[in-house]
Amino acid sequence: MLPSKVVRKKAGRFVPVLLAGLILAACTGQTPQTPSVDIQGPAMGTSDYYLQQVQQSPNDNKADWQLLAIRALLNEGKYPQAGQQINQLPQRLSDAQRLELQLLTAQLRLGSQDVANAQGILAKLDPSAMSKDQQRRYYGLKIAASQGRPSLDLLRALIAQEPLLADKAHQDNIDATWQALLQLPPEQMSSLVINADENTLQGWLDLLNIYKANRTEPDMLKNGIRDWQVRYPQNPAAKNLPSALSQLQNYQPASTGRIALLLPLNGQAQIFANAIQKGFFDAKNGALSAISAPAPGSEQNPVALDNNGDATEQQNTPDDGDNKRSTDAVVSPSAVSVNAADSDDSEPQAAPQEPAAPQEPAPASVAAAAPSSSTEVKVYDTSSQPIQQVITQAMQDGATLVVGPLLKNNVQQVADASTPLNVLALNEPENIQNHPNLCYFALSPEDEARDAAHHIWQQGRRMPLLLVPRSSLGNRVSKAFALEWQKLGGDTVLQQSFGSTGELKQGINSGAGISLSGTPIAPAVSEPQSVTIAGLTIPAPQQESATPGSSGGSVDAVYIVATQSELQLIKPMIAMRISSRSSVALYASSRSFQAGAGADFRLEMEGLQFSDIPLLSGANPALMQQAARSFNNDYSLVRLYAMGVDAWTLANHFSEIRQVPGYHIDGNTGQLSATQDCVINRKLTWSQYRQGQVVPAS
Repeated sequence: MLPSKVVRKKAGRFVPVLLAGLILAACTGQTPQTPSVDIQGPAMGTSDYYLQQVQQSPNDNKADWQLLAIRALLNEGKYPQAGQQINQLPQRLSDAQRLELQLLTAQLRLGSQDVANAQGILAKLDPSAMSKDQQRRYYGLKIAASQGRPSLDLLRALIAQEPLLADKAHQDNIDATWQALLQLPPEQMSSLVINADENTLQGWLDLLNIYKANRTEPDMLKNGIRDWQVRYPQNPAAKNLPSALSQLQNYQPASTGRIALLLPLNGQAQIFANAIQKGFFDAKNGALSAISAPAPGSEQNPVALDNNGDATEQQNTPDDGDNKRSTDAVVSPSAVSVNAADSDDSEPQAAPQEPAAPQEPAPASVAAAAPSSSTEVKVYDTSSQPIQQVITQAMQDGATLVVGPLLKNNVQQVADASTPLNVLALNEPENIQNHPNLCYFALSPEDEARDAAHHIWQQGRRMPLLLVPRSSLGNRVSKAFALEWQKLGGDTVLQQSFGSTGELKQGINSGAGISLSGTPIAPAVSEPQSVTIAGLTIPAPQQESATPGSSGGSVDAVYIVATQSELQLIKPMIAMRISSRSSVALYASSRSFQAGAGADFRLEMEGLQFSDIPLLSGANPALMQQAARSFNNDYSLVRLYAMGVDAWTLANHFSEIRQVPGYHIDGNTGQLSATQDCVINRKLTWSQYRQGQVVPAS
């Protein structure tokens, strides 16, 4: 054992060494530490922070900070600055840096609306070489680059992205996958070829098949979904159903034991109400299924249908003066003024009324039929008292569902009042309100315009011109078309207005014709709005201001909203200004399709496509014959008759159309489905004039 004196001497020698070490460590701790850089992980900082790090960092990791700064600039929507930083990157980059740069370049191209180049860059990348965060961004970019067009590639990108997401982004991915499946065109569905190891995709396709097979039977659909969840327990949708399908768990059928039909039985809108009422009760009483029309052109059937389902008058109809309606009459009650009906100061009449008898006897060819429904229906006159009193009376009478009212201002009042009754309104107010017990069903020019936008888009046209009347009707149609066109991903829509028939005739006589140019329709929003997909901020397409009066590009489609007589002048005026070899396609609304158009008119309209309701397009020739006779070949009233027929069907499937997403009905006014706000969309039938005949549009 060493003496204590020796121990103290040796310990004293170590004290200076220990102090020196502590001092050195303290100095080292005061040296600024460079933050770690991970270009493959999330970038949580702002662009200002990363740009500051670029200035302060040594050359060996400056490129990493630049890449993070570029990513932050892109997520902030600062695309010019991001482009500048990309140009300042060094030429020599590591493989990891080069991969990150390609991802950022694709995001920049996409944000600049250069979709084709963005898709080309993404197609060359290998996601297996990426980190989880990079994979999430990669699939998000692929999804955004699809621009909402459903395809097998989009489905695969959504499925691959799903396990990389959490919380709301995860549910959004499942909902987007379901929507992409629903929107797959039939031709793609019939030719789908998937790999043997794509079990998740196979599960999604089986779920779609179950939905399509049972969507008209909510209870069967719920059972089918439960069985599917057992068979595919690992599918992400088995654990988190798409929001649209999860709503089915709360499905409750509505009672239709007593229906209140609210219509204006006096005033300007009475003629429209009578047509709707007749269609409603014909459908209720089973008269439609009893129709057995004689051969066209026979003595019992003076209204003949050609092989395209077009009704033509085979005998002279006497001119009844005021009772004779023009063949260019309005298509819907929303196209006429109904103020007179709202200002009726007469004493209120008794609210409930029995169904009015048909205005004219049924043709001999229509056999009497027993009522097909025991549902009690009462008609209430909305022109004789305030709409709230009518609703209160209907509730006191035990009504469980309301069909109507018809006039826009009355529909607005019903929506504002939030009645507890289920309501199928027969028009749309200016501002749609989403109530769980309210749906809107209208035959409106705006509805047709939205359908036309989809039809023209599906035919590959991208630069449409609208030829519309110089009136509020023309403005409404143009606005509706342009809004729908923007939702589809389209750019500027041009509008050109025309005046009276006299003005059009002057244009023909002067040889001026109609040039395919117009004024750009103002965008719906003044500022572009960003869209966030899986953490990536992609701006909405930025509309460039166009010079009024200029075409803004080569017009390839013209949508014409005109009467039959106006269309006979407009089409040759367009022909004056375009070559016979021009690829410009012409489309028209149902406003131009009226009775009395002979072979000469059909030859003049060669090539033109037009839309109309299925009933007038040959879907049910026997019913068309009866309706044409009942309304003296007034197609505007035939359309409203068909609306009454479909209103009965919608009323009896109110719960499904309101609660089951994607539910649709093949109606006489179109293929009917509902938006999230329960606005009934109508997919119309498109026909074409070809060699003097009317044939399905190709």
